[in-house]
Amino acid sequence: MVTDLITVLWAQRSSSSDAEKNYVYLTIGVPDVSAKSLKLDLTPTKLTFTGTSDSKKTTYHVELEFYEEIDPSSSKTHHTAANIQMVLRKKDLKEEYWPRLLKDSKKAHFLRTDFDKVGFHHAKWIKILTQD
Repeated sequence: MVTDLITVLWAQRSSSSDAEKNYVYLTIGVPDVSAKSLKLDLTPTKLTFTGTSDSKKTTYHVELEFYEEIDPSSSKTHHTAANIQMVLRKKDLKEEYWPRLLKDSKKAHFLRTDFDKVGFHHAKWIKILTQD
């Protein structure tokens, strides 16, 4: 379920032996959503996001049911003025990539591949997200 215009970008890495290389990148494009107005609920099978843009007076909402389970306790979230950036650790170590992000095979109009994360840029992005 998606309300208003949200863009969700995603990319992934897979490894059968290294949990640090077994993750999904997720970026929820929601400009000007303050930390106090956002609600993010991450479970092993689902992500629910709701947030209100202070300047646009718009409420955004998206629910994503994942293709396979992730590990919420090992996942990272970074909130900026333009988006919510996440690194979601896949629960199972597998060499195979997920064929899609969502359990439902129906095409989601708001979901796109994040080609900036598919290439060599991913190392810099992970470093930003994992800084304490």
